[in-house]
Amino acid sequence: MATRKKTSAQPDAGDSVAHRALADYRRKRDFAATPEPAEGGQPAADALAFVVQKHDASRLHYDFRLELDGTLKSWAVPKGPCLDPTVKRMAVEVEDHPLAYGGFEGTIPEGHYGAGTVIVWDRGTWWPEGDARRGLQAGKLKFELRGEKLKGHWTLVRMKPRASDSKPTWLLIKEKDAQARPLDEYDVEAEAPVDGDEPTAPAHDHVGTRLLEAGVVQPIRSRLGGERPEHVLGGVLGEDEVVDGVAVVVGEPLLDRR
Repeated sequence: MATRKKTSAQPDAGDSVAHRALADYRRKRDFAATPEPAEGGQPAADALAFVVQKHDASRLHYDFRLELDGTLKSWAVPKGPCLDPTVKRMAVEVEDHPLAYGGFEGTIPEGHYGAGTVIVWDRGTWWPEGDARRGLQAGKLKFELRGEKLKGHWTLVRMKPRASDSKPTWLLIKEKDAQARPLDEYDVEAEAPVDGDEPTAPAHDHVGTRLLEAGVVQPIRSRLGGERPEHVLGGVLGEDEVVDGVAVVVGEPLLDRR
């Protein structure tokens, strides 16, 4: 039986626990330069949140995050989650992130920790089986995901440390249930982000979603998914055009950095 948030998943000592847990996260970032949230975010009333973010950094990977004790416990999954129980995906434990990071999409500037583009690939709620804290401490956490792409029962298992490991390494494993799918029949990693389908090709070649030039602010569709207000040159973008990346370029070949 999954354990609800108000029992085993509720923070023990309020916001101070989460603030201390985020010390490493804050130390690695210059929030005057990166659009990432320094803190914030509110826990849901009746369930724990999870999010998977596709992170096109120096190496493309997926950030798997589970809400617990006021922060997002986080793992970097190089090859992404897999619905095939025979496929065990490596998941490298990283620093806790603030709850507000669960909604973060944007571009971390070059020269900063984690530089690259982040999009929300999947999100939903998760339900630990038993005590989540004890499971993490023991190195085996079993849980259910109720997301838009990832569903059913999963297990995180911590591997025995090696001398070359700088961070704890886990395996993310799909359990055998009705949501399991053989990899040779279905690759969930190929699914589009949760905010919408991949848009059609634009009428003009534009690259970017962040334009630091004089212009107007208007909602535009992005290949990163969804609609958001962006700075764009007035009169440049048509109603059905799309942009992607870091800066808008008009009349140039499409530079897709993904």
